[in-house]
Amino acid sequence: MEIIHSGTGCDAAKQQTKKDAQDISVENSLLKIKHKYIVMSGKGGVGKTSTSVNLSIALSNKGFKVGLMDVDLHGPDVPRMLGLKGMLDLSKNNKLAPMKYSEKLSVVSIEALIQNKDEAIIWRGPIKYSAIKQFIGDVDWGDLDFLIIDSPPGTGDEPLTVAQTIKDAKAIIVTTPQEVSLADVRKSISFCKTLKMEIFGLIENMSGFACPHCNKDIDLFGAGGGEKMAGESGIIFLGKVPFDHNVVSCGDSGTSLINNYSGSPVAKAFDAIADKMAKLVSI
Repeated sequence: MEIIHSGTGCDAAKQQTKKDAQDISVENSLLKIKHKYIVMSGKGGVGKTSTSVNLSIALSNKGFKVGLMDVDLHGPDVPRMLGLKGMLDLSKNNKLAPMKYSEKLSVVSIEALIQNKDEAIIWRGPIKYSAIKQFIGDVDWGDLDFLIIDSPPGTGDEPLTVAQTIKDAKAIIVTTPQEVSLADVRKSISFCKTLKMEIFGLIENMSGFACPHCNKDIDLFGAGGGEKMAGESGIIFLGKVPFDHNVVSCGDSGTSLINNYSGSPVAKAFDAIADKMAKLVSI
């Protein structure tokens, strides 16, 4: 993967030509994608990546063509959570071919472009910007119904680049019910308003836990806080996803919770959220 750097003189002119060509390639790729969503969280530890992964699987299981783009450049966990290994290859169009999780779900992550998976990515903002644009324009995504973009927590370079590059991207904000998480969600809402990015909806993750011994509901991180905030902020509430230890074990082993535990409350929750998304965009 060639990262575009700035230069001077003739080199600068060549780099500008490359940038112009890349912008056209980005635009052409985006024209083939119907709906683009960036999954955001105000803080780490709220299950943003597991939400991105399971939501992508739920949508693809319904027959939609889905792309999952991992722009968490410093902590790219998507391939491991899906059990995907190896490097990206070139497609017949001489572009990078996404990794295939299934016939309906394709994945791109920086982890699939580096030999040493444990090597730290030490990049500044401009290189991140170029890399994310290449994830779009230099990848043979093809025709997609949904592009789900997993971003790192906070409001830094990666979500900013997505907002500036994909003008019609909408935000899906993930939170837990606890107040400290909700306080950081307000920053994500402010970020979207500042950049005029539409907020598609909010998901309350780790919302309640059914005791495996007595089946009593336990509010590990509180309950209802995300739904209440969505109502107060005029944001669509997409749904609650309960806490389940199988989310952790499936993520660690690279297996699908939705496919392996299809009758679980978590699988049903993501299935309902996927249905709601499809209905909201009239697919």
